[in-house]
Amino acid sequence: MLTTLRIKNLALVTDLTLELQPGCNVITGETGAGKSIIIGALNLVLGERADRSLIRSGEESCSVEAVFDVRNLKTPLKDFLEENGLEPCEDNQLVLKRTFTATGTNRQFVNGSPTSLSVLASIGEWLVDIHGPHDHQSLLNPAKQLLILDAFGKLEREREAFGGLVQRRGAHEKEKSALIVDEKTYAQQLDLLRFQVQEISTARLQPDEETSVEAEFNRASNAAKLLQLSQAALDALSENENSLLTQAGAIGRTLQELHRVDPAAANLAELHSQAVAALNELQSELSRYAEKVDVDPARLAELEECLDLIHSLKRKYGGTLVEVIAFGEEAKTKLQSLESRDAELDRLNAELKKLDAELAKAGRKLSDGRKKTIPQLAKAVSKQLQDLGFKQSKFDVAIAPAEITLTGSDAIEFQFAPNPGEPAKPLRAIASSGEMARVMLALKTVLASEDEVPVLIFDEVDANVGGETANTVGEKMKQIGAKRQVLCITHLPQVAAPADAHYVVTKQIKNGRTISEIQLLDKKERVTELTRMLGGRGDAARKHAEALLI
Repeated sequence: MLTTLRIKNLALVTDLTLELQPGCNVITGETGAGKSIIIGALNLVLGERADRSLIRSGEESCSVEAVFDVRNLKTPLKDFLEENGLEPCEDNQLVLKRTFTATGTNRQFVNGSPTSLSVLASIGEWLVDIHGPHDHQSLLNPAKQLLILDAFGKLEREREAFGGLVQRRGAHEKEKSALIVDEKTYAQQLDLLRFQVQEISTARLQPDEETSVEAEFNRASNAAKLLQLSQAALDALSENENSLLTQAGAIGRTLQELHRVDPAAANLAELHSQAVAALNELQSELSRYAEKVDVDPARLAELEECLDLIHSLKRKYGGTLVEVIAFGEEAKTKLQSLESRDAELDRLNAELKKLDAELAKAGRKLSDGRKKTIPQLAKAVSKQLQDLGFKQSKFDVAIAPAEITLTGSDAIEFQFAPNPGEPAKPLRAIASSGEMARVMLALKTVLASEDEVPVLIFDEVDANVGGETANTVGEKMKQIGAKRQVLCITHLPQVAAPADAHYVVTKQIKNGRTISEIQLLDKKERVTELTRMLGGRGDAARKHAEALLI
């Protein structure tokens, strides 16, 4: 739901913050007070074109910020934000912001991250439907209409099954295309793959081989130096006349004499024994190390050649030996497939034939389900339209064969004929914004459980409506509000009265400037506003307003 809308320096608004409620919200006010600014602001933050003339006179820029609670949003918003490099939602709050300046600079933000207008618009399509003299209406899109029809008919499983078959068929066609090449290209591919497989398999690589080869190469290339250093250490330790072990013997004899004179010095002799043992152990380890150092030019050349091969393979086939080995396995699979091309083509053609039969069957089942659903949807929407004052109107859904896509092999279009004797036309061809809004209201009432757009906005839904039909419009708004958030701008008290929350827009003059303000009304203030809307100021009008709120 839309929780907060903040508008700065847009038309008559200087700084306005609107905190919206769940359910049905209505906005009323005198003509020209600025109710349409709310819709204009929402259009801007949902990615519509910005008109610089909307910037408040005397200001350099304007901004609109909308905060949505998306905890119940069914669309893959989290993945979409991640794919587009945008910050994730915190506490299920999605923050959209749009600013533009008098010089024409546009900036858009999602959760504080800069983004493009197209990304903002894509998110907006998931969040809000605006019905009235605007074009932000998802139900005018035939693809969205198809999804709505399937949801109403509980056909999602059949559609997903059909889409899965289409994806499998596409994968098989891709494999087939890779095999169908001219003979020259075929021979070239075979030669290349055979060379790649031979080069990688001959190397007999192990995933961690590079590390061990490099370590051995370093030792081999420094063998002479290592041998010299280890021998020097041995000389100093035990093989010179003044070696450490020779001197340690002299020290030991001195300590024994010390112990004879002073028995309390026994611990010094013990420490000396430990030191001599450590030196002997060091001598043994150094001798073994020196024996293993092999000054072998042939082995060094072999290791250098091995490293050169590893680096060459990495340059060609991957950044690591794991990637090189994986490339070799993939190349081997492709080679086997190409070498058995005819058999593989036969297999793929058989699979495609089988999939075509399954697609035809699944397509017929999906189309039959849609054709069965269309009269039910048309009847339900027509019933709602009658309640809304279209006593002899007709709603229908046209269906025709179409190119196969993930959603089936049908093209549909919602159609409406407001007057008897006239042919039904696509919804997008309806000229009257009032008619359009009421058709959308009828559809939304029928589809309240299936439609996934969480925020519905109705503007001019009460155009050319009065009496009992106005009461019906108000009740249907509240009915939809039980499952979706509704924001309705209305001039009719019968439409405003059933709402869960009532806001009034007023126009004030402050410091010589005209500004628009909005206020959430309590029950007493609602009675006053409904009385104004009824056109009276006396007791009779007030009692009528009170009766509407009961």
